[in-house]
Amino acid sequence: MPHWVEIVRDAFLPLVAAGAAFTLPLTLLSFGIGLVLGLLTALARAFGSRPLAGAARFYVWIIRGTPLLVQLFLIFYGLPAVGVVIDAFPAALIGFSLNMGAYTSEIIRAAIASVPRGQWEASYSVGMTWGQALWRTILPQAARVATPPLANSFISLVKDTSLAAAITVTELFQTAQRIAAANYEPLILYTEAAFLYLVVCSVLSALQSRLEGRLGRHLSPLEVVR
Repeated sequence: MPHWVEIVRDAFLPLVAAGAAFTLPLTLLSFGIGLVLGLLTALARAFGSRPLAGAARFYVWIIRGTPLLVQLFLIFYGLPAVGVVIDAFPAALIGFSLNMGAYTSEIIRAAIASVPRGQWEASYSVGMTWGQALWRTILPQAARVATPPLANSFISLVKDTSLAAAITVTELFQTAQRIAAANYEPLILYTEAAFLYLVVCSVLSALQSRLEGRLGRHLSPLEVVR
């Protein structure tokens, strides 16, 4: 058996285990929290009071204007200087969630703005309150518009979690680094890690296509209030 095949075989299970234990949970939790944070931020910017909208804009400005890696370093390595010590995985979760919240807020805000004004008026005409119009009419239609960019953000997040290796989270990429440091075969190990990321992202892309197709069948962009 060729030497490189043995290396790939021996590293496969540790890499998959690291992905299952850290990469996927970090991705799912960060995206879920970021999605909620993004929705709240988008609503604050679109409909909130001036101070609330200003605070939301400031948050988005800070996050979008600084590198994700720097944000992770500030949380994990910087905060201990002021007495705030956070373990590696929670620090990564906070960093990725805040980052996703800022970017998804812009996606959601744009999706809400894309819904025709007539949908609000139609909702009010049948006796809905502002909140009912938002949750029953506007957000369902905005969801169809937001799904493709949100899915892309989720897929990007899977790859971005490799940055957590920089703050000692033993996810897939850092596991590849550790194995490469032990057997001095970085090309083989990093190629294998890249292939595993590719497989996961390809599966997610296929699921994204199916989800978009389902939304297209069940939620027309011209749908009006019943």
